Amino acid sequence: MTLFESISTIRNQLQQWRQAGLRVAFVPTMGNLHAGHLSLVDIAQQHADKVVVSIFVNPMQFGPNEDYDQYPRTFEADKAALEQKSVDALFFPSVSEMYPSTELDSKVVAPVALTSILEGVRRPGHFDGVTTVVAKLFQIVQPDIAVFGQKDYQQFAVIQSMVESLFMPIELIRAEIVRDTDGLALSSRNQYLTQSQRKIAPKLSHALEGIEAKMTIGNHDYNSLCQDAHQTLLKQGFDEVDYIEIRDAKTLMPVTELNGGRSLVILGVARTGSVRLLDNRLYTQTLTRRDEG
Repeated sequence: MTLFESISTIRNQLQQWRQAGLRVAFVPTMGNLHAGHLSLVDIAQQHADKVVVSIFVNPMQFGPNEDYDQYPRTFEADKAALEQKSVDALFFPSVSEMYPSTELDSKVVAPVALTSILEGVRRPGHFDGVTTVVAKLFQIVQPDIAVFGQKDYQQFAVIQSMVESLFMPIELIRAEIVRDTDGLALSSRNQYLTQSQRKIAPKLSHALEGIEAKMTIGNHDYNSLCQDAHQTLLKQGFDEVDYIEIRDAKTLMPVTELNGGRSLVILGVARTGSVRLLDNRLYTQTLTRRDEG
């Protein structure tokens, strides 16, 4: 694995690969890697000749109440894990390399329709930081393929919208959530759970799975399904439930009517102590004879 800190040096390497006709896959991360991140590398390697991983803790996507300085940085462990995965290139630029002139720096504004809801309400400006840094990274690497995890579902929808609207010639792959044996979605945040909180945490996944099961047998009262799950999670020990929502999988707009074949996403965010857990499940509606009649 070759390490690159500067834009110019990694561009030179990428140019050589492109001249050789090699396909490049890209996995952008903020480091503190776990098995979920490494599964993205596996997928990238299945779709390309060369894989580039970036590690960059992006200050632009942190809000005023979110501590950028305290974000876990585990570079040596991350590097070792990526070397073991036979990643071809690791790009780890400094903040000054990515934002050389903050006063003159351009910003890629995420679409309001996707960022004024759900996570966007609680983290204003966050997605503009995400789209700006991802656009910069895409411009630097110019990959054929980019792989993102499904766990941050709204983030993927925002990036997908950006790629489509700006005509970026990049194929996006949304990788399935990697879970622990008890169903908890793998996340860097899980390391902050106490032993008692860790026992509560998987119940978020179980609640979303329960909603999916009820939808599968024909329960389309989405409001009640979400409200019941919300109350159940509080009774099970979560300190707060930010939201449980069933939304259109592409637009993230509320679902108001049954539409056979429509892809939906069940989204949940709950807190235990200081740890905020996100999870989701995808679901495709089908119309039964009873629904049609």
